[in-house]
Amino acid sequence: MLLEGIFAAAPTPFYSDEKVYYRKIEHNMARYSRTLLSGMVLLGSTGEAVELNDAESREVLRVAAEATAPEKVLIAGVGRESVRATLEMADAAAEFGYDAVLVRTPTYYAPLMTNAAVLHYYRSVADRSSLPVILYHIPKFVPYAFPVEVIAELAHHPNIIATKDSTGSVDRIKALVEATKTAPKRTVTVTPVFEAVTGRMLKPSFQATGSFVSAAELGGGMALAVAPPAPPIKTRTREVGFQVLTGSPGTLLESLEAGAGGAVLGFAACAPQACQEIYLAWKDHDRPLAAEKQLHLAAASQRIAGALGIPGIKYGCDFNGYYGGRARSPLLPLTADQKAEVEHFLTHIRN
Repeated sequence: MLLEGIFAAAPTPFYSDEKVYYRKIEHNMARYSRTLLSGMVLLGSTGEAVELNDAESREVLRVAAEATAPEKVLIAGVGRESVRATLEMADAAAEFGYDAVLVRTPTYYAPLMTNAAVLHYYRSVADRSSLPVILYHIPKFVPYAFPVEVIAELAHHPNIIATKDSTGSVDRIKALVEATKTAPKRTVTVTPVFEAVTGRMLKPSFQATGSFVSAAELGGGMALAVAPPAPPIKTRTREVGFQVLTGSPGTLLESLEAGAGGAVLGFAACAPQACQEIYLAWKDHDRPLAAEKQLHLAAASQRIAGALGIPGIKYGCDFNGYYGGRARSPLLPLTADQKAEVEHFLTHIRN
C-alpha cells in the first residue's frame, strides 16, 4: 500500500451521554472524502481508541468504512495489550475493507517492554495480520522509546510497511529514513498518476456503472436497458521501500525534505485543507510557499493539537463544520476561554 500525502487522524464523536455518535462519523467521513486528503486514520490517539471497548471499536471501523469514498486510504488503529487482541481487531479492520493497520506498543507492562519483547510483539502481529502493519511511535502517550535500530530491524519484515513517528523531531525522521534504506522494496498498485489504489477501488461494486439483469428478472418478455459495466480501473505498479510518516504539522515541510512520504495529523481532523496545502506546495517544488503555509498554521496546531489535545481538536472540528463533540471522560471539556482561543486561531485557517 502506498502511503503518501496527508492523512487526517479522525475523531470519534460522542453524544452528551458519551455513547458513540455513529451518524456523525458518517458525516465526518463523507466530508473528508470530498477533500484532497490521501486518507484517514480511525481509532488512533485522536480517535480516543483507548476509551472505547472492542464492540464500539468494531462498529466505528464499520461505519467509517461504509461512509468513506473508495479512493481514500483507510488505516485502522488496532493496538491492544496482547498479540491476540491486536490480531482480533486487525481481522475486523480487514473484514471492513481497511488498507493497513496502525499498531502502537503495549503500555501497561512498560518495564517489561524490552527491545526483544517489542520485536516479538510486532513480528507476531505482522506474521498473522491479513493487513500490512504500520509501526506507531508516540512517546507522550507510550513510554517505550522506540529505538531507530529496532524499527530498522522490523522494516525487513515483509508485512511491516511503514512507521508513523510523532516525536516532532526532524533529526529522528532523517535517521529513520536512512536506517530503513536497506529494507526490501515492495511492489504496490497505483493509479496512472501514481496515487494509491485501495482494496475498495478494486471491488466490482466500485468499478461498475450499472447492473446486469438476469434472464429470470426480465419478466414479461420486456427487455430493460441497462448501462454496461465499466472497464476495470487502469493501474500500474510502483516500487516503494519502507515508508516514514510524521505526526507533527509544525515540522511537516522539514520532514518531507528529510524523506518522509507524508503525515498523519490530528490537526488535519479540523483543518485538512491547510495541512494539505503544505504538502501540495512541497510537491510543486515551491518551498517558500510551503514554508509560508506551515508558518501560518504553526501556532494554531501547537496550541490546539499540542497543548489542548483531544478536546481542542474536537472543538476545532465543531467550529470548522465537522463534528467533534465532547471528549469521553476522564478528559475534560474546554473552558469558555479555551473555546474562544480555538476560534481565534482557526478563523483564518482553511478547512
